[in-house]
Amino acid sequence: MRFRRKGGNGDQVENVDVSPLIDMVFILLIFFMVTTTFVKDMKLDINRPTAASASRASSKVVRVYIDKSGDVYVDNQPVKLWALQSKIRDILHTAKEKSILVITDDKIPVERLIDVVDSCRMGGAKDVAVSTTKEMG
Repeated sequence: MRFRRKGGNGDQVENVDVSPLIDMVFILLIFFMVTTTFVKDMKLDINRPTAASASRASSKVVRVYIDKSGDVYVDNQPVKLWALQSKIRDILHTAKEKSILVITDDKIPVERLIDVVDSCRMGGAKDVAVSTTKEMG
């Protein structure tokens, strides 16, 4: 069934302009991309230690996680302690700021924390800090 306009010939077909619709879709896409927040912390169950002299860490630091069982994670990937130094060296090779933030559980042995901090320093980190509950703000 064809619709014909009154007063015109039947050969004219009306087109719908979809460019405003495409513009609105891109504007909505940009809006949602800008307003989305990203979470950097891993989903590990970690009880952080407390400290009175804690301060907020920069968002540009490399984060090293130690969970309750003593496993070490860098960039959301598990890393063995013997390979941590080379992993840190590779990450810091291209980084401008050579800082490490160790996020650890308060129940892990101090020896494990010291081993991780030493490996980070031997990997080329200038500043190594330990995260506390007050640091997260």
